[in-house]
Amino acid sequence: MGSPFPEPVAATSPGMRTLRLALRAGAWGAWAGGHAGAPQLGVTVALTTPQELTDVLATLQQAQVRATLLLPPRLAHLVPDALWAATQAGHEIAGRGQPGTLSALEAAAGQPVRSWDAAGLTWAGVRRLAAGGVHPLPPPHRAPQPGQTVRVAPQDLGERLHEWRALGYRPVPVGSLPGLRRAGPRDLLLHLYTQTVEARFAREHGVIDLAQRADAVMRVAALDHAPEPLPLPRATPTAELHLHSPRIVGLSQRSALSAYRAYLRSLRDVAAALQARPELHGAQAVFAVTLFHAPLEQAGFTLLALPPARARVYGLGFRLLRVVYGTARPPSEPQPKLAWMTREAFLAKYGDAG
Repeated sequence: MGSPFPEPVAATSPGMRTLRLALRAGAWGAWAGGHAGAPQLGVTVALTTPQELTDVLATLQQAQVRATLLLPPRLAHLVPDALWAATQAGHEIAGRGQPGTLSALEAAAGQPVRSWDAAGLTWAGVRRLAAGGVHPLPPPHRAPQPGQTVRVAPQDLGERLHEWRALGYRPVPVGSLPGLRRAGPRDLLLHLYTQTVEARFAREHGVIDLAQRADAVMRVAALDHAPEPLPLPRATPTAELHLHSPRIVGLSQRSALSAYRAYLRSLRDVAAALQARPELHGAQAVFAVTLFHAPLEQAGFTLLALPPARARVYGLGFRLLRVVYGTARPPSEPQPKLAWMTREAFLAKYGDAG
């Protein structure tokens, strides 16, 4: 689900790749996403023709949704009345393509243009926009993420809006995202970490992402063994839980109760995956190694102490995650533990019957 467009910025030269990384770090006032625990989703629609603009405005009106419309400056000369109507309907007007006559776009829209699609911008274009106080938009994600932006093709807008709402998202213009801010070096660090360390780990360990809903926080991986200290034969297949780190951090910042409720709802997602996904059919236990083991204990899991050396390794890894994701508050538990439950008990509690 989500945008049919790949994440933009097909950087074709070292210079262009450097520009994209600089924008992710906040150069020239580039925006970063909003609050990672909020259900708002910044929706951008890239428009090329007057007919696309007319059709998109009709779709948004029918859905009672406001969005960010990405328009090339030349449309200001072709359909100024439609741009004015878009502004009156509450939509955000942002530019796309190489900067043209910005004043014409602003005059037709009747509002200042403060954001621009970063895809395809050159160094000269970014500098020109920065001189006029215009900020590059955050790169859109392929799939919806709380507080982030997505790109949708005009012809797919109605279907995507329905899907996103069904998943608990609230589509809004990018400028209305709670917590929208200037990007900084930490945003670049987080991007590099997720694109290298996390992506590689997910590929190598077959991690299944179950975090499609706006408040879902779980991922799960099928293992062909039972790691220590699980009291099971070594060759027993198991399922290992992994938290969606940005999501749980954002929800925790918003409300500890919201995070705990999301935790419990996500365990039901895991139960559904155990029953539906072939690679998890043989898993005889569900476990997680985590600092957040108190909620799992309350949820019916049994806690086991890790071997000291392994606990130290995991502890270092969790401290690294806190640095990457900017979690200033230390966890309530200083040592990670293994929380586990048999498949039978887990499905009885969180499956369809439970």
